[in-house]
Amino acid sequence: MNPTLTGFSAILLWSLLALLTAATGTIPPFQLLAMTFAIGGFCGLASWPFRRNVLAGLKLPAKVWIFGIAGLFGYHFFYYTALRNAPVAEAGLIAYLWPLLIVVGSAMLPNERLRAYHIIGAILGLSGTALLIAGKFDGAGFGQYGFGYLSALICAFIWSAYSIISRHFRETPTDAVTIYCLATAILALICHLFLETTVWPKNTSQWLAIFGLGIGPVGLAFYAWDYGVKKGNIQLLGSIAYFAPVFSTIILVLVGYAEPDWRLALAVVLVTIGALVASGKLQGRKNNG
Repeated sequence: MNPTLTGFSAILLWSLLALLTAATGTIPPFQLLAMTFAIGGFCGLASWPFRRNVLAGLKLPAKVWIFGIAGLFGYHFFYYTALRNAPVAEAGLIAYLWPLLIVVGSAMLPNERLRAYHIIGAILGLSGTALLIAGKFDGAGFGQYGFGYLSALICAFIWSAYSIISRHFRETPTDAVTIYCLATAILALICHLFLETTVWPKNTSQWLAIFGLGIGPVGLAFYAWDYGVKKGNIQLLGSIAYFAPVFSTIILVLVGYAEPDWRLALAVVLVTIGALVASGKLQGRKNNG
């Protein structure tokens, strides 16, 4: 299985994250984290009885577990907080600064070469994302939604760090993600019990959105991304990750959460060109992974 292509499948799943989160209604962030990560963790557990020596491969240093749990819990807490305190489209797009941070930060990894076309491709993708939110931020808007925007920015830094450090721990089996998910669910439940009032889904569509989050963007996507950033072309994955906010915005427009305009079409063009440049094909280079 091509690891870079597997990583891209995670990007496709994440394009549903904003929509499904918004569709869960007013469930508090910690409660939503607990519910969805429990589902995502059980998705991983479901495969264990059919494979050998899974537990033997999970005898890992404490720092690996701390890093994984902190990354998943921290990113999603701030992401959900951003969506609760700012407009869905804008908050989701600010959070997607992480691809550029991954491309630049990957230069710190051993045996990784950051080339000019990687940076150019990522900047083109970022330009497409910036175009989508152009004109939506003003003084009043920032004052009203500043906490949500800041939360989105924090989660961007958390996820880029998580992805880069995952590459450093490339020998850690992807089965560890199952434990990351379950531990994050437990921590989120503890926080929920102390800090929040429980709000149960009001209808079937909200329950379906929760299960959709747990199985897809908060479940299978993490396993795919883990495999992709550890074994695939991390710079290319960082660059093509800008398809996620574009696809996310298209979906939000189709279901009525955001308004369509000419910026979306141009953003698609910029992100697509950025992905081509980052792949090295336009330079006549061949990238492995």
